[in-house]
Amino acid sequence: MAASEMIKFVDVTKCDGCKACMVACKSWNDLPAHTEKFIGYQSHEKLTAYTWNLITFTENANKKQNAGLDWLLAHSSCHHCEEAGCEKACPEDAISHTKWGSVVIDHEKCVGCGYCVSNCTFDVVQLGKITDKNGKEKEVAMKCVLCTDRLDAGLRPACVTACHTGSLEFGKRDDIMKEAVQRLSVMKDRYPNASIYNTEGVGSTTTVYLLADKPELYGLPANPKIPSSITFWKDYAQPAGKLLMGATAMAVVTGVVTNKIFNPRAKGGQADVQEHE
Repeated sequence: MAASEMIKFVDVTKCDGCKACMVACKSWNDLPAHTEKFIGYQSHEKLTAYTWNLITFTENANKKQNAGLDWLLAHSSCHHCEEAGCEKACPEDAISHTKWGSVVIDHEKCVGCGYCVSNCTFDVVQLGKITDKNGKEKEVAMKCVLCTDRLDAGLRPACVTACHTGSLEFGKRDDIMKEAVQRLSVMKDRYPNASIYNTEGVGSTTTVYLLADKPELYGLPANPKIPSSITFWKDYAQPAGKLLMGATAMAVVTGVVTNKIFNPRAKGGQADVQEHE
């Protein structure tokens, strides 16, 4: 699909670490609280099934600062990739794009296999427990949905609305990217390694960042890519197989192949799947 016309822009240099975006996200999406060990300023070690955005705190050397140190703060959430590894790895077609460019998960279709968790380029998707319409508890994939319901109603994402520093914006891609380039030129004096993070390895992203330093310092891959095995299977082999074998037979083959290709446990490893009570 083509890159979305609207984007969420994150200027990390304007973030003051207030965590209002986290509170707004929890409130709007009715996400439950869960206890984690104390690790300092940062409230959670990473994104979870019930914490869809997170302010990360990284202490970093910066010779241009008088003290020689700088706090790198950043709003972390789903990047909503144009070419999403989670979507391609899903054997149930439970993950899709909306007209806003947001990547969403259909919990009625999701079977909690965890392939999306293992193949998320940015380690965002996690498994969590919900109660379905029949009152039964089930495990499903969960993550930020860019407040798609708010966008449909003409509102901005809850995190953007709550941000008081202007670190988070939502608007037309062309307009925001022009501002981002201007902002980058201003920040280069203080942050020589500053860059706009909108990686082509995943097609593009609906969440675009202005980073103050190298992506790795924010826990982001420098050149994220979707494994070619996923792209080949989902875009070529599976559609061709359906034509030759029929949908029912191909569904069986899909289950076997996805387990071998997309599931690290099938290779003798362990999938990075976390459960939170």
